[in-house]
Amino acid sequence: MSIPAGEPARRPSRLSSFACGVVVLAVIGVVYATSGDFVRERQVVLGKSWTATELVSIETIDHRDWDRLLRRYVDAEGNVGYAGWKETPGDVEALDTYLSTLSLANPALDAGRDSRLAFWINAYNALTIRGILREYPTASVSQHTAQSPGFSFWRDLRLHVGDRDYSLGQIEHELLRPLREPRIHFAIVCGSRGCPRLLNRAYHTSDLEQQLRDNARNFFADPQKLEFDSSTGQLRLSPILKWYADDFGESQAEMLNSIIPYLPDHVNGQLPDRRRIRADFLDYDRSLNDQAPATSDIPIPPNAEQADGDQTPPESER
Repeated sequence: MSIPAGEPARRPSRLSSFACGVVVLAVIGVVYATSGDFVRERQVVLGKSWTATELVSIETIDHRDWDRLLRRYVDAEGNVGYAGWKETPGDVEALDTYLSTLSLANPALDAGRDSRLAFWINAYNALTIRGILREYPTASVSQHTAQSPGFSFWRDLRLHVGDRDYSLGQIEHELLRPLREPRIHFAIVCGSRGCPRLLNRAYHTSDLEQQLRDNARNFFADPQKLEFDSSTGQLRLSPILKWYADDFGESQAEMLNSIIPYLPDHVNGQLPDRRRIRADFLDYDRSLNDQAPATSDIPIPPNAEQADGDQTPPESER
């Protein structure tokens, strides 16, 4: 609109500027409210804040909603139907609701070791999947692991539990690994094909031991995680066993002893004397564990934070 000559331009009133600002803030609030997360500086925090009187023991948290979602979107190989999940708002909301249920737990209250393992494994995997759904479509989680000052999937994506926000790295290194159960490394999933498969059921205290056993056997049945040359006695293992060797024993011999019960029968039957076993490590596949064929032309960074999540202490990138 033109302004007649000699007539001063009108300055926008402070009230109208303030009103515009309120509208913008309201829109931003709606976006975050509907996305199931809220932002603290660069951190993305999922879950919900409950009052102290509402918090309960980890042992009482119900994982059936997570179990239902896993059965619907995860196949027997552990690949995820991310596209279908993201295109189904009701199931994205159901995942947000489950994460809010996890927020009800007070980790300071008494709970058994198996209950803690099941809770935090479920929490880790659910937080990872929700984070991937926020970024999808993507070729690899490694594309979202920028070093400081950028957003890091493993450091800045967080779940509010009790009265604290936990990153994926903290869940793994501060809560799960101190429970001294090395088979967590066959259960917590980073979203990469080099990770263990994502079990298409939730973890439950009642059958946790069987689930961990099955996971370990499945892990070593995968030729991307284990190769054996009977002529030389050489084992080539997933680099997870290198990155987390200390969790499996103080020496290579102890590490091998801890995994031998889970190796395929045809490998165990041909292993030489354990003192003569030579162990080496395979490459790690960082491509997304997606049911859909890869269509992205975006290259996966070859040196993106050496590993995914449960695999590169202390900065997780599982």
